Amino acid sequence: MASNAFAGVGAKFQRSNMLGTPVFTTIAEVNNISLPNMSRATYDVTSLDSTGGYKEFIAGFRDSGEVRIEMNFTLAGYNKLKDDFQTETKIDYQIILPDAGATTLGFSALCTAVGGTVPTDGKVTCSATFKISGPVTLTT
Repeated sequence: MASNAFAGVGAKFQRSNMLGTPVFTTIAEVNNISLPNMSRATYDVTSLDSTGGYKEFIAGFRDSGEVRIEMNFTLAGYNKLKDDFQTETKIDYQIILPDAGATTLGFSALCTAVGGTVPTDGKVTCSATFKISGPVTLTT
């Protein structure tokens, strides 16, 4: 069976202008994008009469997790991320993958961290972390 794997070249991280008809703008010079690390809470409901002596669990709330981007430092990019960090309002973002269907992961999030690195031997970078609020939508 042939693989459906693909390289990340051409992937995009985009930010909405949050207008009535949103326009998404690509954040430039992104090097790495972590996809949402979704999880679900579970609750132990084991009782002394649980069948077979095994613990039992029920499902709790889902957490869409976080997305982290790393990018080459540009003043414009850093300022946009800093603006997102300063606002109290959730912003819509999307990740567009370079697969045949242009798979898009859309989400609303708060920017929870902005940072960077100035190494002694290498390029200056910046990074941002986004805490997703609500579900992640997946479209092709």
